[in-house]
Amino acid sequence: MFHVKLPGHDALDRQVDERLVTRRVTLPRRMVQRPLRQVARRVMIALLVLVVTAFTVWFDREGYHDNADGSVDLLDSFYYATVTLSTTGYGDIVPYGAGARLTNILVVTPLRVLFLIILVGTTLEVLTERTREEWRLNRWRLRLRDHTVVIGFGTKGRSAMQTLCATGLNREQIVVVDPNSKVIEAANAEGYAGVVGDATRSDVLLSAELQRARQIVIATQRDDTAVLVTLTARQLNRGAKIVAAVREEENAQLLRQSGADAVITSASAAGRLLGLSVLSPSAGTVMEDLIQQGSGLDLVERPVIKAEVGRSVREVQDLVVTVKRGHRLLGYDDPEASPLQLTDRLIAIVRVSPAAAGTGAE
Repeated sequence: MFHVKLPGHDALDRQVDERLVTRRVTLPRRMVQRPLRQVARRVMIALLVLVVTAFTVWFDREGYHDNADGSVDLLDSFYYATVTLSTTGYGDIVPYGAGARLTNILVVTPLRVLFLIILVGTTLEVLTERTREEWRLNRWRLRLRDHTVVIGFGTKGRSAMQTLCATGLNREQIVVVDPNSKVIEAANAEGYAGVVGDATRSDVLLSAELQRARQIVIATQRDDTAVLVTLTARQLNRGAKIVAAVREEENAQLLRQSGADAVITSASAAGRLLGLSVLSPSAGTVMEDLIQQGSGLDLVERPVIKAEVGRSVREVQDLVVTVKRGHRLLGYDDPEASPLQLTDRLIAIVRVSPAAAGTGAE
């Protein structure tokens, strides 16, 4: 089944959703009026049209003839307005005067058309909304290139997206995949496009245009799910950067063998940070500050600029921690790290000013 519309959950709780929905793409929705308020507004307009028509007939009642008694009163005017606007037209009350017929041509007929438009407005709006959503979805697919796919919108997935957005990544370049429709609705509310479905299925990942993604973040709740998603994602996209999170450290190597470029062990990482905070609360605070992107100290990766080529690591203005040369990571104290080469990339600690942080968060 494929349905289209234009933001920590246990996998066992999602099995019902997985059976009911194969894949469904949803885009962030604009603010719309509540359905009950829309219906009430249309009913009021329809009643207003009915009243205007009835009083129009009543004011010119001398030009109408009632087959029952020959005269037209206020009740007859409302009766005539009702059967005329609804196009029933029993013919028991007819306009015979020239003024009445002219009024029917110039006033009553346009009101009848307006009344019918109001009656069928809901159907027309549904058709228009479906067309609009189809157009938005097709336009979204055509424009989506080199984006980021985040699989899992739990605590880890949310934090990953917040970090990406803090570095300047546009929310429109992020697609969330999760089997729970309520989770995807929450992602839509935060401005992310979403796909409802099981990410271990290739058709679900293709709905997220994963084959054209630049980077993939896998933040599922189960390690075995993460392995299957990684295998499927790598098969669909050979060049994308895949970063996956696992709970148990013993599964990290399995994720790397499945195709993940980087694996984060969430449980052990949190445990190490706890242990470091016990030994030195200040050191734990500094590490947490480095992890939180966009405030205080940030750990960033950047290319070597021309002015830094040929210099040693210690001569760089930023505090360089590691030099990435090809596929090798050289520590700041490694003799091979200096002098710097133009193709090197530096992993450094920089201080983020409040103004820069605000700009990046936008």
